[in-house]
Amino acid sequence: MAGKKKFAVILSGCGNKDGAEIHESVMTLWAIHKHGAEYQCFAPDIPQLQVLNFITGQEMPESRNVLVESARIARGNIKDLKEYKAADYDGLIMPGGLGVAKNLSSFAFDGPDCTVNEDVARAVRETAAQKKPLGALCIAPAIVAKILGNVTVTIGQDPDTVAALAKMGASHKKTSHGEIAIDKEHKIVTTPCYMLDARVDQIGEGADKLVKTLLAML
Repeated sequence: MAGKKKFAVILSGCGNKDGAEIHESVMTLWAIHKHGAEYQCFAPDIPQLQVLNFITGQEMPESRNVLVESARIARGNIKDLKEYKAADYDGLIMPGGLGVAKNLSSFAFDGPDCTVNEDVARAVRETAAQKKPLGALCIAPAIVAKILGNVTVTIGQDPDTVAALAKMGASHKKTSHGEIAIDKEHKIVTTPCYMLDARVDQIGEGADKLVKTLLAML
């Protein structure tokens, strides 16, 4: 593709407890621009599984839409994930947040036996089939593992999630703050972010390394 490289970024709502993790999402977009590339945000046009009060952690009696909520992070410049075509982009990145495990999949409840939203699964498979790089942050690597199976990823150090990854056929690389795991064969880069007790600068460091490494794969 001529000109600047362009990534598709899949969001899962707005807020770590019921949507996309905002720090991870923003730091990913920052890193993409920092390294001279462009991005287009996507999200599925589906209802959120839950809406939580972030102060109390309690569920709220209302419904929200994943695409509409994700548009908050994207400043309105977002597309329905059904429109994603891997041929139009140089790579795909998925920030974390419990929206990945609740809205994009059922991983939060079903672990390794989870289902994955069909548009998310198609986007990841299409990207991998075209030998284009994939990036995933925080819990998102677990969804990539569910879709693709025998890949190497990191989710930090959480033993239960590591066990779930093994059941899905994936290999896990233990990482600490700001570190990345690289699966060269499958062109997958992952970083743990808030799977660890992280600070926002450590989130930025991980996102920065992830994007830089994805660009080096192109």
